[in-house]
Amino acid sequence: MTTNTEKAVALIESLETGDTGPVAFINPDKYIQHNLDVADGLSGFGAILENAPPEGFKAEVVRAFADGDYVVLHTRYDFFGPKAGFDVFRFEDGLIVEHWDNLSEMTPPNPSGHTQFDGPTQTVDLDMTEANKVIVTGFVKDVLQGGQTDKLTTYINPNNYVQHNSSIADGLDGLGEALAYFAEQGLVMEYDKVHKVLGQGNFVLTMSEGKFGKGDHVAFYDLFRIEDGQIVEHWDIIQPIPARSDWQNDNGKF
Repeated sequence: MTTNTEKAVALIESLETGDTGPVAFINPDKYIQHNLDVADGLSGFGAILENAPPEGFKAEVVRAFADGDYVVLHTRYDFFGPKAGFDVFRFEDGLIVEHWDNLSEMTPPNPSGHTQFDGPTQTVDLDMTEANKVIVTGFVKDVLQGGQTDKLTTYINPNNYVQHNSSIADGLDGLGEALAYFAEQGLVMEYDKVHKVLGQGNFVLTMSEGKFGKGDHVAFYDLFRIEDGQIVEHWDIIQPIPARSDWQNDNGKF
């Protein structure tokens, strides 16, 4: 049996291989698209393939995990330029019926030398999935939404915190300096609503909506790795949400 995770990986990697077989994993009668630059339905996915540049696309799935009917992928793309991406697929009866994603331009290594992709990839601690989702939900609610920085060490391991955001160094000091810089410059990082929390074992992804920088309306996708009850690693992608007039479908970002 091909798992939903294997199907999702095959579909994304078909962008590079040109294999048309994985398109059969998409429900032809129901495919809800949340990438606002892509038309709805199977025809929208087909239009991407038809408009590929002469050199084609590159797509390498670095991390993949499943949460019930959802599959989360962390992917290195060359998709009209080098990009980092998270893709989320929802399955019904073994077929993909819905897709969300967040994409950003590839960035240089951060002050600690980490890229947007390095770090552990193996999904472990499968019996801790729900407990780890509770930890991440609490961190987002209390710290990112509530501003309770005194609770940082409740959720984040103060001795082992690896950061993959290109502008932030490892450790709590790096995170604290970034938050202080935002405050000093009058910039914002507001998590207004958490739409989904998806996880398997030691990996948990949150999909949130809010404001960033000078108040731009954005989607925050944050991937956390949890070890022994605390967050020890973080990857993220922040993507602006286009004006409603520019949407290519009516399904919304979330």
